Amino acid sequence: MKIYTKTGDNGTTALFGGTRVKKYHLRIESYGTIDELNSWLGLIRDQEIALPIKETLKLIQSKLFTAGAILATDPDKSILKSGKERLNIQKIGAEDIEFLEKEMDNMDEHLAPMTHFILPGGHTTVSYCHISRTVCRRAERLIAHLHENEPFEDNVLIYINRLSDYLFVLARKLSKDLQAEEIKWIPEKKV
Repeated sequence: MKIYTKTGDNGTTALFGGTRVKKYHLRIESYGTIDELNSWLGLIRDQEIALPIKETLKLIQSKLFTAGAILATDPDKSILKSGKERLNIQKIGAEDIEFLEKEMDNMDEHLAPMTHFILPGGHTTVSYCHISRTVCRRAERLIAHLHENEPFEDNVLIYINRLSDYLFVLARKLSKDLQAEEIKWIPEKKV
């Protein structure tokens, strides 16, 4: 299989199912942003962090490929003539969302209560985490817009929402693990 096909030279790409759409189509923007997020998570996983976090990130990266595959499937061609689903993979389920929630709860137990917003930064690894969180929020906005116009499984949108929360809590945990200072945002009072 060659990497280059030349079929996209005219500014279109194929969805899973064969439908060709413009490369700036909302569906392409949605799963492209998921791909970008996945790359940032790989960068976090490559840092000097605890092995359990690396393993969790690897699981999340796999789920992001699942989300991308769902988003890349033409909804009008998602069911084959045989009645089977075109996309023959394990979907994102409630248990995947609950997994993120449990991970957050476990990390949160060991963190100081939040009293203020936190400025991103303090350590390169923490900053990567905050960048991932903001890319995740962008993906969520795009996916929410797509879902409104071309509905797909709700769990994809819920998972991405929960993932951005997870990445915020992970940034706080990594700040603690790496002994980085969490800088509170304290608004200046109007004079």
